[in-house]
Formats: sequence, C-alpha cells, structure tokens
Amino acid sequence: MKSIKKFQVTFDCKEPGRVARFWCEVLGYVLPPPPKGFASWEDYNLALPSEQRDAWSACIDPTGVGPRLFFQRVPEGKVVKNRVHLDVRAGAGLVGAERLAVLEAEGARLIALGATPVLLQHADEENESCYTLQDIEGNEFCLD
Repeated sequence: MKSIKKFQVTFDCKEPGRVARFWCEVLGYVLPPPPKGFASWEDYNLALPSEQRDAWSACIDPTGVGPRLFFQRVPEGKVVKNRVHLDVRAGAGLVGAERLAVLEAEGARLIALGATPVLLQHADEENESCYTLQDIEGNEFCLD
C-alpha cells in the first residue's frame, strides 16, 4: 500500500481570509491563484451567492514543500484548547540564549501581526525554550 506524503491542515474560524493572511505572514506562504476565469479572489467572492462569500480561504508554501493550510468559516467560536496545533520551527538547531533570543524576536514580530503571547517556557534539564502564542482567532501554536 502506498503511503500518503501530502496533507492539508484545516482551521475552523470566523474570518477565513483574515486568518489565511496572518498565516501567510507567519510562514512566508502565499494565497493560491484565484480560480480560472477570475482576476482576483475579490472578483471570485463577488460572483458567489452572499451566504457563500468569504466562506473559506487557503494559503500555500510557494516552494511546494510545506502543507497547504485551509481555513473554513464555522458559526461557533473556539471554546477549548486546540487538540492539534502547529509548531513553527523558528529556533530549530539553536540552543540556550541564542535560541531564546530568536524565539523572542520572532514572537515580537508575530505579536505585531496580531498574535497573542501565552507562555514563554525557558530551557530546563530536559527541554529547550519554547514560546506558545495564539493566532488572531485564538488558535494556539508554538514557536520552537
């Protein structure tokens, strides 16, 4: 049996386009091209019935390596902690003070984009530093 190598991560959210643009900034992703026959996503949305407008958005890794992120509008808000979250590998390969400085700098950039800081965990005997934040709709993610 062939194993699957490509996957998509889906977020439930209130404002898919806004959340997609946030994650584009976080990860260096881009919005995919609009559907064939449309010059822009705005043109596409205007062609839909009003109840379907802005119901979803997506962002993609321009290199084609990372997974596609899909954002779908749902009526309910986030109530409890995520069961799945993204780890943004900002400090991969770094240790100690150097890693902490990179995490703090990247955290500051993301906070300026609308992220909310949750917890900055400092290195201990078993783990390196990690920074937990929330995206613009309260979904937790880690800088590690």
